[in-house]
Amino acid sequence: MTDSKLQVIPLGGLGEFGMNSMALRYGDDIIVIDAGMTFPDAELLGIDIVTPDFAYLEQNREHVRALILTHGHEDHIGAVPFLLSTLNIPVYGTPFTLALVERRLEEHELLRDAKLNRVKRGGKIVIGPFSIEFIHVTHSIVDSVALAITTPLGVIIHTGDFKVDPTPTDNALFDLHTLADYGKRGVLLLLSDSTNVDRPGYTESERAVRPRLEEMFVKAERRLIISCFSSSIHRLQQIIDLAQEYSRKVAFLGRSMTSTTEIAHDLGFLHIPDGILLRPQDIMLAPPDKVVVVASGTQGEPMSTMSRAAVDNHKNLSIERGDLVVLSARIIPGNEKAIYRMINHVSRRGADMVYGSMNPPIHVSGHGSAEELKLVLNLVRPRYFVPIHGEYRQLSKHASMASHLRDFGLEETFILDNGDSIEIDSRGARRGDRVPVGRVCIDSGSLDDIVEDMVIRDRRHLSEDGFVLPIVTISKHTKKSENLPEIVSRGFVSFDDNADLLQNARQVVQRTVDSSSDEERTDWGVMQEKIRADLKRFLIKQTARRPLIVPVILEV
Repeated sequence: MTDSKLQVIPLGGLGEFGMNSMALRYGDDIIVIDAGMTFPDAELLGIDIVTPDFAYLEQNREHVRALILTHGHEDHIGAVPFLLSTLNIPVYGTPFTLALVERRLEEHELLRDAKLNRVKRGGKIVIGPFSIEFIHVTHSIVDSVALAITTPLGVIIHTGDFKVDPTPTDNALFDLHTLADYGKRGVLLLLSDSTNVDRPGYTESERAVRPRLEEMFVKAERRLIISCFSSSIHRLQQIIDLAQEYSRKVAFLGRSMTSTTEIAHDLGFLHIPDGILLRPQDIMLAPPDKVVVVASGTQGEPMSTMSRAAVDNHKNLSIERGDLVVLSARIIPGNEKAIYRMINHVSRRGADMVYGSMNPPIHVSGHGSAEELKLVLNLVRPRYFVPIHGEYRQLSKHASMASHLRDFGLEETFILDNGDSIEIDSRGARRGDRVPVGRVCIDSGSLDDIVEDMVIRDRRHLSEDGFVLPIVTISKHTKKSENLPEIVSRGFVSFDDNADLLQNARQVVQRTVDSSSDEERTDWGVMQEKIRADLKRFLIKQTARRPLIVPVILEV
């Protein structure tokens, strides 16, 4: 490799949503942009999160100089602990982004040795041959940036995630002037977000949500419960402002919601008036018409605040007749069943439920639609273009959108898969060699439970600890388990020789079922998770082994 060759290597985030990570190499210097995660598909039993395989970076560890973060969403920072556990490289990001990263590193006991460097929006840093400017962009999370990376061969613009919000709630506008200035001077390569390329027009401003939220405050005669993403600080600010206007106290529920709001408040991104907060344990004691609860769990995740409250299994919140429950978030494809199940449970409790598309909207996207993507293309006018962040259909459509720039200096557009590379030198850009990529499955969210290959993992798991199937029958009419659960196992222990263990295990499952409410027993996702957790604890304590537990619930 010569010093005059620049390589662009996507490690994740192309042809898929999530796991965003990109490596840039010039000579013997590599920088990494983002290290994100994604959540597993339903068939990945026992897996909690999925991260990119950083094998290429590990193979070239002596050349990796730094990790640069564009913003604090999990699909961009979720894999940071797993990368830093292997390569303890300096990390650069904006203050809010790094505050979220600190929380992750603390959970994994990596914070003490981490080298975190805060860079304000508009700031510049130099790492080897790379000079990097942090350009402020508007997105659904605060402190988001695009990156202008000046290399010896030219400038690379990496947009991160963005939308062009003309009226952001914090009045911090997208820095289009800086982007346009780079465009005038000449940009070698543009890497641009493709998430909403198939949506025509413009994405609505975050301010568009306020009229609908205000309508909810006017409409709510009793308790108002709003569920939104904890990272949506602009949305949370609007809720707090309306709560003050309508003389309601605000209670935040959910671990991520509480943690993120504390960070945002400490850094000055969330302004909370004195005396407006309500302790979670006081929610049910306060007058219902003077309370607004802001809860996590928009996607109906089992054991989340909203899922538990929906079946009256939350220690601080019970949803009652006449309450108004608002889902201020989009229904992510794949989560429909869990979300509608949660909505049904809320409706059974006699509460009103507001969700879905409407005008004015109750939720707006944080990603730019087609016209905003065209605006960025027209401002930057790159020599080469690579669409990023999306499945192949989005990348392909974004590439087609850029075709008109051929009259303005665009030489070529590359649609890449993870592991593909582009090499750029004085003669131009071309496809390079592929690098090793893949995904790493994480069991239990621990650095010690990384699973590099699902087939190997399952074979090892089954060969060492076997599997256990607790089978529970629940009456459709009584909502009760009328017979003691059956337990089938293979490769675990011989229950014929361990009659007491079998009987006690059946009793554990039975107690889990009996202690659950009628509504929980009709929510198979919640029941399976509760049975799996309780039986896992029991078997580990009794046998020190961790079999694969797959609860089976039959309705009779």
